[in-house]
Amino acid sequence: MPDRPEAPEAELPVDAVGDMLAKSRRGLLLFGLTPPRRSATEAEVEQIARVTLARLTPLDVDALVLYDIADESDRNPAERPFPYLPTMDPAEFQARHLTGWDRPAVIYRCVGKYPEPELRSWLRQTEPARVATVFVGASSRAKEVHTTLPRAYELRRATRPELPLGGVVIPERHTRAGDEHLRMLAKQEQGCDFFVSQVVYDVDAAKSTVSDYHYACRERGVAPRPVVFTLSVCGSLKTLAFLTWLGVAVPRWLANALRHAEDPLTESYEQCLTNARELTAFCRRLGSPFGFNVESVSIRKVEIDASVALATRVSSLLGRTPG
Repeated sequence: MPDRPEAPEAELPVDAVGDMLAKSRRGLLLFGLTPPRRSATEAEVEQIARVTLARLTPLDVDALVLYDIADESDRNPAERPFPYLPTMDPAEFQARHLTGWDRPAVIYRCVGKYPEPELRSWLRQTEPARVATVFVGASSRAKEVHTTLPRAYELRRATRPELPLGGVVIPERHTRAGDEHLRMLAKQEQGCDFFVSQVVYDVDAAKSTVSDYHYACRERGVAPRPVVFTLSVCGSLKTLAFLTWLGVAVPRWLANALRHAEDPLTESYEQCLTNARELTAFCRRLGSPFGFNVESVSIRKVEIDASVALATRVSSLLGRTPG
């Protein structure tokens, strides 16, 4: 049987990722996905890729985010609301199946999953003009890992220092400890060019984090890096339980509203849009670079459609397209 012909690779500007990050003063717009299940057949993966590209093409997003899923049961002993299903390598999904994507991709790397030689090999093969990466550390201190986050930073500096690097920011951690902005500064010193938050439902925690980070940068005489806030619709009480299991802070009043709403999906959609408006106004007043990552990680079509609609509305909010 002949090999499947490769789709022509989309042409990008010489520094597409750099051009993308340069837009952060006006507001970035990213769209986040999980790769197909590892058990999916080649035909199923191809179909998912075609549907994904068809869904994304009309959206005015700056980059596609592909998550790297890891088992986080060590972080939370409570029963996981949804079972952990291993997914295919996001870098493989992007390189082999999303060749028609004509904008940058942000590839997550849960670095603890990868032995150093494997991570080093991927870094060497990655094209910095097309791809940025976000390094994610272990879900808990007790988790056994192949590569620690500090060691991953060292490998990137030694192997591919020009590869744009992102870091994770967790507003909930700032609420508890008050030092998330210092973690961000430490990651910035390690080479982070931008940050992507955990899902934001507690807008006050997100504002406090970016405010403390902005003024700490001013005190140190360094430019703040873009902070991209992740928005995710919640279509059911089970999804709400999963967000809580992951450590996302959902304010009590909003959790009550979602639990008692006839349509929790619409309720969460409107709240995501309200949070986007508030964070946009806040970051523009502050003069701090920012953006949004609208994620679509559900397999339910109604939630996927809501994520696409949310990305369209956020694009309009940022002054790009009619809402």
